[in-house]
Formats: sequence, structure tokens, C-alpha cells
Amino acid sequence: MHAITLKEFGAPDVMQWTEVADPRPERGQVIVDVAATAVNRADLMQRQGFYPPPPGASDTLGLECSGIISELGEGVHDWKVGDKVCALLAGGGYAEQVAVPSTQLFPIPGKLDLHAAAALPEVASTVWSNLVMFGGLRSGHVVLLHGGGSGIGTHAIQVAKAFGATVAVTAGSREKLDFCASLGADILIDYKNEDFVEKLPDGADLILDNMGAKYLGRNVNALAKDGKLITIGMQGGLKGELDFGALLAKRGTVHAAGLRGRPETGASSKADIVADMTARLWPLIEEGAVAPIIHAELPITEAADGHRLLDADAIGKVLLRVS
Repeated sequence: MHAITLKEFGAPDVMQWTEVADPRPERGQVIVDVAATAVNRADLMQRQGFYPPPPGASDTLGLECSGIISELGEGVHDWKVGDKVCALLAGGGYAEQVAVPSTQLFPIPGKLDLHAAAALPEVASTVWSNLVMFGGLRSGHVVLLHGGGSGIGTHAIQVAKAFGATVAVTAGSREKLDFCASLGADILIDYKNEDFVEKLPDGADLILDNMGAKYLGRNVNALAKDGKLITIGMQGGLKGELDFGALLAKRGTVHAAGLRGRPETGASSKADIVADMTARLWPLIEEGAVAPIIHAELPITEAADGHRLLDADAIGKVLLRVS
């Protein structure tokens, strides 16, 4: 089969589409013939040498895919060859085939296009595990989403609105803010010219943050009483200073959670997230309340251009079509 490999770490052009060994399914895994994968910021970081895959994971880029099951490993009984699926991966999506634990497979929701479904697993799992499973998202909550125009942001807006929350977003352009408004965002904040703390005088019950250190103090100030700050990215740095006095006054929670390194099964596992999403989020997608937002779709051989698009602040997801 063919897959994207890295000649070295660096700029997008270090990626090349080359022949590699076919994957073989271990016990509990299936082989998926990949229809499409998607570009995530973690892929850009791995390409540059800043985000190695967890132990045992494929070193091929790609944290999600859609496709058709072509082979079952020993012990897999809930799926069959020919099933159309999308999948949450620890790596390996930029390829013609990938081995996936069966517990990380989703059915294609409703009549959604097979290729479009590749836009769902990574962002949906990130949003659902943090806002819903940990954050307890519910009607009446005020939710602040940093990077509202991103793949995470555009998905989170829809989920939060489906739950009846008031949604505030930050973005750096009028185009992105207008798009967020079209998805239902209620409070639009231009982070280049406006202070999100001032725009939320009563605070936010949940903050989903991709910036890390740079926004730590201001995020705490933006919390409502008993609010939860959930950090999922470090685009603004790794180390920040935390004012415990401010946090105590808010009775606030600061939480940080990655997805890629979670165990396949057991406590806080990908299997638990996938099962909960299939039961509770997938019906929202089937009824049209939540939909993948796709900025562009390119052939996998143009993966470098896909990385450039995401780095240029695409709105929503960039897909790479494999077959």
C-alpha cells in the first residue's frame, strides 16, 4: 500500500506519498480501507518534530479517517467486512489502509457522505469528552470557545447550541466571526481588538481553550462561579502563572486533557468516549443538528497543500481524499 512518510522533520514538503508495508490487524483490530482522512493541528506539530506518537502507535500522520472495513482481526464480532465506518486513530490515517481497534470505530451517521465523515472523529471526540463528559454541558450554560472558526470551534458551537447553551467565540477575522454566527454563536469576540473577559461580565461556565499558557490568567478571570476551564492545546505556550486566589474566589476548576494518548479501553479511555458519542451525539448528527464543517478537500498526494491551508487558518476541517 501507499502512505505519507516524512523525509525529515520540517516544512510541508517533507511529506511524500510512498509505498510501505501493509498493516496487519492485531487481536481486537480491523483493517480499514481509507476513503479520506483529515488534517489536524497535531499533524502539523508531528511533521515538525514536536509531537511524537504515543508508544505503540503508527508513526504515520493522521488521527482520524473514514472508509470501509476490509479485514477483521481475531476477536472482532461487532463489525463485518464491508461496513462503512469512520475511526478515531492514534496515528496512521494518511494511508490507503490503517489498523484500528474495533472500539474506536463509528458507524457513518445517517446519510452522511463517506468522505465527509472523516471530518468527525477527532474533533467530535475532543469536544464531547471535554464539554459534555467532563464539563457537564447543559442548557443555560455560557460556553466560551477560543478559536471559534477552527475544526474544534465550529463543531463545538453546534454541540453547545444543541444542548441549549449560550455560546461565545473568539476569532481573529470578521469572516470567521460571521461564520460562527451562522452556526448559532451568540457572542462574537474579535480577540485582536476586544478583551474576552470584558465581553463576558458574568463569566463563562465552561471555557474550551486551545492557547494554554498565554490565556491562563485571563481565562480564570473569565470564569463564572463554579466554572471550568478546559485546556486542550498549547498554541500560546507551555508554562503560565496561576493565581490561586482568583481561582479560589471563583470556586473554579482548571483541567487539561489530551485525546491521542488516552488508553484504548478502561478508565478515561477512547472506547468509553466512542461509545458515549455513538449513543448520544450520533443521533444529533443524524437529525442534522450537528454537521461536519469542511473548508476544503484535496487528494492525499497534495497533503502539503492541506497543511498549508490549515496553517493559514482554514474555517473548519481540511480533508484529504485517499480513494
